[in-house]
Amino acid sequence: MALDELKAAVPDFAKDLKLNLGSVIGNSELPQQQLWGTVLACAIASRSPKVLKELEPEAQANLKPEAYQAAKAAAAIMAMNNVFYRTRHLLSDPEYGTMRAGLRMNVIGNPGVDKVDFELWSLAVSAINGCGQCLDSHEQVLRKAGVDRETIQEAVKIAAVIQAVGVTLDAEAVLAE
Repeated sequence: MALDELKAAVPDFAKDLKLNLGSVIGNSELPQQQLWGTVLACAIASRSPKVLKELEPEAQANLKPEAYQAAKAAAAIMAMNNVFYRTRHLLSDPEYGTMRAGLRMNVIGNPGVDKVDFELWSLAVSAINGCGQCLDSHEQVLRKAGVDRETIQEAVKIAAVIQAVGVTLDAEAVLAE
């Protein structure tokens, strides 16, 4: 199991991450598609080759092809949107917030899976990428769709742990060179 291999790679000083990785993925109460779509989208967003290499096969095995593609699409579109909207939000000139984005985002309207799942994956990626405006937007859509705060927090916990594991393993790889 790739998850076990990934946990085994986490160094002893980061034991909390190893334990959290097992619990947020192994003990998640999210439905399989929401869980593994979140895992895949976050593994991509983490930018960690080791994390993606270990988690992608298990995600692919647990997702239907359309959900697998949609999770990758969530990571891709949010890579763009998080930079754009975070920058617009951080610029002190409010005029940027009134300007048309002019960027294609069709996948958000037609992701090929349940819109709630895609929104959840987009929210998790936005947590990794630190875009407050996107986080607020996706959280509001999820809440209006009846998703409870516990589910949203579950996705954010997955994002946080996957990101932390990626940072830790990538740092260890550099230090081992």
